[in-house]
Amino acid sequence: MRLEAAARMDLFRKLWRARKLILVVFIPLSLLPLPLIHPTSEACCAYVLMVTAVYWVSEAVPLGAAALVPAFLYPLFGVLKSSEVAAEYCKDTTLLLMGVICLAASIEKWNLHKRIALRMVMIAGAKPGMLVLGFMCCTVFLSMWLSNTSTTAMVMPIAEAVLQQLICTGLADSHDDSETIEAPEDGRAVSDKQDNLDKNQLELLYRNNSSDCNKQELSTLSEVQTGEIIGLGLRPVSNQDFIQHTNGHLPQVAIEIPNVKRVKTRRDSQYPTKRDHMICKCLSLSITYAATIGGLITITGTSTNLIFAEQFNTRYPDAKVINFGTWFIFSFPIAIIMLVLTWLWLHFLFLGCNFRETCSLSKKRKTRREMLSEKRIHEEYTKLGPISYPEVVTGVFFILMTLLWFTREPGFVPGWTSLFEKKGYRTDATVSVLLGFLLFLIPARRPFSSSSSSSYRNTVDYSESDPLAPMITWKDFQRLMPWEIVILVGGGYALAAGCKVSGLSVWIGRQLEPMSGLPPWAVTLLACLLVSAVTEFASNPATLTVFLPILSALSETLQINPLHTLIPSTMCVSFGVMLPVGNPPNAIVFSYGHVQISDMVKAGFGVNLIGVAVVMLAITTWGAPLFNLTEFPAWAVARNVTGSL
Repeated sequence: MRLEAAARMDLFRKLWRARKLILVVFIPLSLLPLPLIHPTSEACCAYVLMVTAVYWVSEAVPLGAAALVPAFLYPLFGVLKSSEVAAEYCKDTTLLLMGVICLAASIEKWNLHKRIALRMVMIAGAKPGMLVLGFMCCTVFLSMWLSNTSTTAMVMPIAEAVLQQLICTGLADSHDDSETIEAPEDGRAVSDKQDNLDKNQLELLYRNNSSDCNKQELSTLSEVQTGEIIGLGLRPVSNQDFIQHTNGHLPQVAIEIPNVKRVKTRRDSQYPTKRDHMICKCLSLSITYAATIGGLITITGTSTNLIFAEQFNTRYPDAKVINFGTWFIFSFPIAIIMLVLTWLWLHFLFLGCNFRETCSLSKKRKTRREMLSEKRIHEEYTKLGPISYPEVVTGVFFILMTLLWFTREPGFVPGWTSLFEKKGYRTDATVSVLLGFLLFLIPARRPFSSSSSSSYRNTVDYSESDPLAPMITWKDFQRLMPWEIVILVGGGYALAAGCKVSGLSVWIGRQLEPMSGLPPWAVTLLACLLVSAVTEFASNPATLTVFLPILSALSETLQINPLHTLIPSTMCVSFGVMLPVGNPPNAIVFSYGHVQISDMVKAGFGVNLIGVAVVMLAITTWGAPLFNLTEFPAWAVARNVTGSL
C-alpha cells in the first residue's frame, strides 16, 4: 500500500511539473471540434480567441509567445491573410513606446530619476507619515513617464536605504536603552545582538562604498527582467534569500555568515519594535501602489493605456477624442484623489490615526532616528554632486516632449499640427520618435568643453571617454525596450482585427442584448468589478486585450458611448494589487521581505475599492462633458452600421 501511495504521489508530482505542457496541448485539442463542426469564420475566430486567452490567463507559455498564436492560426483557418495579420503587430503605439523608452534610458543612465526622488523625499522629511507621502509623490511622478516596473525598481533601493538606516538606528537605541528591550540573560545574547548591529552597519557601509565608486547604482534593480522579478515574488523568502535580497539586490557578492543560528537571530531581531516593522510595510506597499496610480495619468504610463488607445483608434477611426491631452485631463484628478485616499488608508492600516505625531514638520518633534534618516538622505543627495550637463539635456527633452504632446491637439485651441497643410499625419508617436532619435545624436559632453563632466566619467565606464559619445547608445535602449509587451500588444491588435473581419464581435454583441435594460453606470460598474477581479490572477495587458472587443460590442449593442465602459475598464485593469503575481511592481516589493501576502491582500483590497469608486466618480462627473458620454456618438453609429452589414 505504501509503495502504491508513493508511486501515486510521484505520478501526481510529475503531472504537476508538466501541467503547463499538458495545458498547451490539451486546450487546442479540446476546443478543436468548434471550428470542425461549425466551419464558419465566426467559429474559427472564436477558437483562436479562446486558445490565445487561455494561454494568456494561465501563462502556460510566455505572454509574448502566446501573442503569436493568431499569426499562424488565422491564416490556417482562413480568417485573415498572413500579410494582414503581420501588419497588425506594428502600429503607431509601437513607435510611441520606442521614443518614450529612449527618454527613459537617458533618465536612468544619468541618474536624473535618483535626483528627483531624493529631492522630493528631502522636502517631505523623515516623519513616517510624511516620508511615505514623499515617496508616493515622487513614485507617481516618475511612473507617469516610465514603466511601473522600472519606477518601482528605481525607487525601492532608495527607500530600502532609508529603512535600513531606521532599523540600524533603532537597534542601536535598543542596545543602549534598557527600557525599550530587556537586558539579555547571558553574554552570548549580548554578543549576538552586537553582531546583528555590526552586520546591519556592514551592509550600509558596503552600500555607501558602492555608491562612492559608482560601480553599483541604486537603479541596478531596473535591469532585472520582468520574468525574474515575478519569480522572486512567487517563491517563499528563505533566511538566506532575505539576507541577499532585502537590500534591493545591491550587493553582487553575498556576505558569508557561517553560523546558521546567527542568521535566525538577525531575522528575528531585524525590526527593533513592531512599529518599525509597520513603517517598513507601509513604505514598501506605498511605492507599488503609487507606481500603479502614476501609470494611470498618461497614455504612455502603462502598457494597458497604449493597448486601449490603439484598439480604440483602430476600431473607431473617426473618433478623434483620445489623445495625450484629453487622457491627462481626465486621469490626473483621479490620480490625485487616489493618491490622497491610498495614503490615508495605508496610514490608518499600519501607522494608526495619530497624524499629528507622524506628519509633523516641526523640528522640535523630530526624534534622533528621524534626524539620522534625514542626514542619510542628504548624504545620498550630496553624492550626486551638482547637476550635470547630461541631466540638463535629459530634463529639457523631458519637458519638451510633454509640451509637444499637450499642444498637438489640445481641443480648446488650435494645436501646432494646424501649422501643417496636410491634417492627420502627425501623432504623439511623431514627437516621441523625433526626440528619441535626437538622443542618439546629441553628445553627452558639453560643447566646447575640454574636460568631460564628472557625471559622465562616473556613469560611463570607458578607459578613454569618446568626446562625441551620444546621450544614449543602442545598448541603453535595448536594455529597457520591452519587446514582449510590443508583441503582446500586436497580438491583441491581431485578435481585434480577426473579430472585426469575421463578424464575431457583432455576434457577441447580439448575445448581450438582454443587458439592454441596465443603466449605463451599472454596466460600467459590472465591467470594472469583473476586470478588477480577473486581473488579480492574470496579467493586466492580457486581461484588457481579451475584454476590450467584448465591451466594445456590448456598448454598441446597448447604444452606450463605448468610452463609458472602455475607459473605466482600462483603468481598473491596473488595480491588480492584492497578490505578488498581480503585477511586477508587487513582486519587486514582496521580494524585499518586509511584507507578507496577508499584508498585501488586506491593503490591496482597500486600494482596489478606492480605485473602482474614484473611477466611477470620474466617469459620471467630469468625464461625461469631457467625452460627451451622454450621447451615442456618430462615429460609434457608423461603426455599428458597418459591422451589421
